Amino acid sequence: MISHFLNLEWKQYFRAANWQKSVFLNILLVLFALYFIVSFLIIGIGGYWILKEMYPDQDPLVVVNAFLLYAIVGDLIFRYLMQKLPVMNIKPMLTLPIPKSKIVHFILVKSSFSFFNIMSLFFYIPFAVVLIMQGYNVLGVLGWLFTMIFIIQSVNYLNFLINKNTKIFAALITIIVAGYLVNYFNWFNLPGFIGKGFDFIYMNPIMVFAFAALLALLYSINYKQLRNEVYLDAVISEKTKEVNASDLSFADKLGDLAPFIKNDLRLMWRNKRTKSGVWMILVGLLYGLIFYPNPMYKDMQFMYVLVGIFSTGTFLINFGQFIPAWDSSYYKMLMSQNFKYERYLESKFTIMTISVVALFVLGIPYVYFGWKVLLVHFAAMIYNVGVNTHVILYGGTFNRKKINLDEKAAFNFQGTGAVQWLIGLPLMLLPMAIFGIINWLVSFEIATITLAVLGFIGIALHKKLMTAITKKYITNKYVMIHAFNQEN
Repeated sequence: MISHFLNLEWKQYFRAANWQKSVFLNILLVLFALYFIVSFLIIGIGGYWILKEMYPDQDPLVVVNAFLLYAIVGDLIFRYLMQKLPVMNIKPMLTLPIPKSKIVHFILVKSSFSFFNIMSLFFYIPFAVVLIMQGYNVLGVLGWLFTMIFIIQSVNYLNFLINKNTKIFAALITIIVAGYLVNYFNWFNLPGFIGKGFDFIYMNPIMVFAFAALLALLYSINYKQLRNEVYLDAVISEKTKEVNASDLSFADKLGDLAPFIKNDLRLMWRNKRTKSGVWMILVGLLYGLIFYPNPMYKDMQFMYVLVGIFSTGTFLINFGQFIPAWDSSYYKMLMSQNFKYERYLESKFTIMTISVVALFVLGIPYVYFGWKVLLVHFAAMIYNVGVNTHVILYGGTFNRKKINLDEKAAFNFQGTGAVQWLIGLPLMLLPMAIFGIINWLVSFEIATITLAVLGFIGIALHKKLMTAITKKYITNKYVMIHAFNQEN
């Protein structure tokens, strides 16, 4: 039976339209996975000697153990954002004489072999082998290694239980931040305290059975939960949910744009894909903290543009690159309504413009790193409003892939095509190149003014640009309707 399930999964994967249409994307994902595997493998093999050199007076295993808490909680957060729940197309099987318990067990066991579970093993296993070669107690190392394997699997099943709870995610972030602050201000040696627990496991390998029991418990809870849902009537029945209708009356001030803007705001807060994208705005807003405190980038002023464009345009990029695919599930119905297409696009432009200005205001504290930073951010804001909004709207005329709004945004490449990759060139690299060249040939001030002037020109030509873009959308209207009817 298991071999039959695997055969079906194999056929489903390689016969999917998404595989055939996105070969380049799949190759890219494979290369991305190989990069992480090789990186973890190198760290796992050389980590012992690296830590020995960095901390000559400490045991490398003790050092690793001291930071395992962060690794485990970080792994859970990473999974929460990116790992999909274990799924299988079980509806056709529910009418067949197949034990439901086998279906559920297969789904759960299949999740144990996901990339998220395997990736970290490329660090732990080589590191354990090196420890044994260096004369560490074999039973102790094996107990430590299997403990980590059981913890990885436990995190896997724990993620499935809490995946739909945003409060848990906030709690995990709080734990990470609190742990860092406690350790940073030397209030309490939290890494050392947790590390002693893992040191104890090394000294007492029998403790591995406690983590095996934890894994069995989490597996059992997941099994019971899924087993209770594997019924045909549960699959085909419609769930009635009470909608939390927010007061969006403030949008009425925008006139005939209000219905479209209200629809987009509801779409953002009611769907997993868009909601995850909204939370990712925070990442973009804090993007500058990677560069500005680092002395390495102090003289690389063209990087200010990258940060400025990205931090003020995070929402613009995340939301804009999938216009009109956000509405793909009801695009046919939308196009049958009596409204001007130009107003539909204008509503998208308005939302993106408001987000750019709002993110600039929220990013004003970057002035702490100097007035030049704030000036570039202001110029980047104008450039985003005047140029990038129009570029991204024009790019939307080439979108041909439907989006499933019920899936998360992080590392979700559904709806992603060549357009999304190519559009990054004019959005990010072009302003960087313009600024960098003028800054090098003339001065910083002229480069900043040039960037802002280009944005103001785009704003001045807004109506003409929107007219041209609207014509392009109308020309491709039926092509997009047909494309959105296809499953990726």
